[in-house]
Amino acid sequence: MSISRLSALGALLLAGAACAAAPAPAPVRADALTQAEAAARAKRIANVAYALDFTLTGKESFDGTSTLQFDLADTRAPLTVDLDKASIASLTVNGVTVAPRYNKAYITIAARDLKVGRNSITVAYRRAHSTNGEGLHRMLDPVDGKVYTYSHFEPAAAQQMFALFDQPDLKASYQLTVTAPADWLVVSTRRESAVEERGATRRWTFPPTKQLSSYNFSMHAGPYKVWEDNSGPYPMRLFARQSVAAQVAPADWFSYTRQGLAWFDDYFGIPYQFEKYDQLLVPDFLYGAMENAAAVTFAEDGFLYKAAMTDAQRESLAEVIMHEMAHQWFGDLVTMKWWNGLWLNESFASFMATMATAEATEFSGAWQTFYSEGKQEAYVQDQSPATHPIEVPVASSANAFDNIDAITYSKGASTLKQLRHLLGDEVFRKGVHNYLVKYQYKNARLDDFIGSLGEAAGRDLGPWTRQWLYKAGVNTLAAEYRCSAGKVASFALRQSAPAALPALREQRVQVATFVLDGGKLAPGKTVAVTYSGASTSVPALVGTACPDLVYPNYQDWGYVKVKLDKRSFATASAHLGAIEEPLLRAMMWQSLWDGVRDGELPLERFIQTALANAPAEQNYKLLGDVLGKVAGAKYYLDVMHAPPRYAHKTIAALEAMTWRGVEASRGNANFTHRWMDAYLNAATTAQAQDRLVSILDGGTVLEGVPLDQDLRWKIVEALSRAGYAGSAALVAAEQARDNSDTGQAAALRATVLRPDAAVKRQWLATVMDLNTTLPFSRVRTAMENLYPARQRALSELTAAERLRRLPALDKAAGPVYMRAWAATLIPKDCTPASVARLAQAGRQFRGLSEGTMRALRDEHENERRCLAVRKAMTFPQE
Repeated sequence: MSISRLSALGALLLAGAACAAAPAPAPVRADALTQAEAAARAKRIANVAYALDFTLTGKESFDGTSTLQFDLADTRAPLTVDLDKASIASLTVNGVTVAPRYNKAYITIAARDLKVGRNSITVAYRRAHSTNGEGLHRMLDPVDGKVYTYSHFEPAAAQQMFALFDQPDLKASYQLTVTAPADWLVVSTRRESAVEERGATRRWTFPPTKQLSSYNFSMHAGPYKVWEDNSGPYPMRLFARQSVAAQVAPADWFSYTRQGLAWFDDYFGIPYQFEKYDQLLVPDFLYGAMENAAAVTFAEDGFLYKAAMTDAQRESLAEVIMHEMAHQWFGDLVTMKWWNGLWLNESFASFMATMATAEATEFSGAWQTFYSEGKQEAYVQDQSPATHPIEVPVASSANAFDNIDAITYSKGASTLKQLRHLLGDEVFRKGVHNYLVKYQYKNARLDDFIGSLGEAAGRDLGPWTRQWLYKAGVNTLAAEYRCSAGKVASFALRQSAPAALPALREQRVQVATFVLDGGKLAPGKTVAVTYSGASTSVPALVGTACPDLVYPNYQDWGYVKVKLDKRSFATASAHLGAIEEPLLRAMMWQSLWDGVRDGELPLERFIQTALANAPAEQNYKLLGDVLGKVAGAKYYLDVMHAPPRYAHKTIAALEAMTWRGVEASRGNANFTHRWMDAYLNAATTAQAQDRLVSILDGGTVLEGVPLDQDLRWKIVEALSRAGYAGSAALVAAEQARDNSDTGQAAALRATVLRPDAAVKRQWLATVMDLNTTLPFSRVRTAMENLYPARQRALSELTAAERLRRLPALDKAAGPVYMRAWAATLIPKDCTPASVARLAQAGRQFRGLSEGTMRALRDEHENERRCLAVRKAMTFPQE
């Protein structure tokens, strides 16, 4: 699964701190399966096969019949079957009709109705389609009135569609039959074996699948537009809603898919196992994409474009395709035994996706993208109270996604990357191949994976596992050296750790030195070093020229926060333009931003550096990274109660810089889109608002950036956020032009963004009403846009109410809702009072779910960090 990447701004602003004391564990939800219950059930059951029959009409509910066949080891106790919120029409156990014992979460089968050996249970039922992206989701397209459905089951939502044993270690085959409207297509893990015409409907029959965990099976149905490509060894199809088909670039999808399948076949040494490769763009999706075996789903709002894609957008598409493709082997073919293994699935897919993108596509700089995006998110979170070990216990299925975060994805991927460097490329590859061969179509644990790597390497990886996977936190690495007579007299790497998380680790890095020569930084010497402990000497650098810059994690082999020595920091600050390598230049920018976050570099000095250097940046990847940091700097100015004169002057300067960037980059879409997005974020002055209105009206033409509907909505949203007097009329006008579901979502964003207290209260009441009929995708959109940074005064008007209602919401709502709520609606104001308020809430609220409590601790630390950044600033106080 690919989660939507954490926003660059959010990643920049998360604070660094040691892990806070864990709260008392929250009670397990009544409808959740505990690990102990799953283990007990798995001991009794084997050789599971499902026969599933669905009748779909396009209406709000569907009918289904689930037949479960399985071997049972004993009849000493009842057996539970998972089925969520259905109306059961009949229940048959081993040919006998029985009265259902059903609590809307589990059907309990009495022991007397079971037998040792082969059993059969058939459940006929009706259930409402979901509208929150789980189970069998239904969406009515407002453009043409067509209905689309798709399934999403991870971590344990298959029970929202059919009766089963919904846990990953009970792999099964799935035989599917579907009756659907005649103009619909039905897509599943295998291609259909027969389609029977029945007048207004068609009946689709699919052969049994190979052994899969329940969350890897899927079924999707609707009048989808389909594209086909049979040019490779595996038939490929791409599906999208008919009303958005013009926004899909199938040639790019098929090209990256074909390249990826060939690359993974070769790397793993095991051919792709699922016969065909389907990909579906679906609406209202909760995450970025999902690795359903042979029928991968993608959140369409991340991959639909009304104009030609930029290189950055195409690289993002390639990376997500590769991520889900890696899962076909690592996740679908070999699957974790329980949800504590989810990190390994996601870490491995993130690592392999970056490597495949870099080596199989034109995007050879994919590792730079990973460094600037995912890896920085991991560093930030690993220094926050929300950090946790990579491998953590998972009490129940309700807790499966508590740790779906940058630690699970990006720190885990970074750890695998440095392990590959430690063991060597071919040893690592051999270990992965052996693991996949040994455990294919089975479930495996972490020890199985590490054991395969250790066997291939001929070493015990137990100490490495304990250091990296069972201990939280990020270490800091610094170069300590002394020069004499222009030469390095001594050189060592100094590793440190925060007091609360004191583990020191072993890893292999490259240490590189550079010397200023004629205005450029010339390479000195690069040395590969395996370090451990507090200090490791580097004798190979003794006697080399005294450097102006030392970077002890050159080319980003290791997972470690680099602290530049004073001489190197001064060089990086003064000579950014002298660094020719884009990745090294990105690392220097990151060091400066780390200095801001750590309270060592005043924010205004960073802003001055950005104003001087960003316009000259000629690498579009790095420009995006730098402008993301500029957005982070503006966020601080918006929230930290900066002196008004300084804030106005600085924001005007950022606004002017970004507009000059738009004008200077015309004709180069990769750069113009970067600058335009930055301008829309910075545009707040009356002059900027007038310019944006002129663009909308056609008075100002942007060369190289078509004024398509996407850009029109972005402009309207920016004007609404800035409080433009005519923003409500602009929203209404755009909604009349664009009544698509994406247009409705954009209109909602623009409306909720408006700095109007009445609008805020109305929408806050809607999103906090758990009985609202609004689809969850709209609820989440409203949450995300209620209180932007510049509107902190409006946020304060409802802050007390939001905190007061938090415990009740957390108890009543499910984890999908609370993940969105906690990420957006915990109040913050960058004041001592706000810090104290969140600290009190953390002490007062007992029994919160782990995810919500973690978010509360995190926001408390973010507030504390905001105050520290303000304190480090040196502008005159007004």
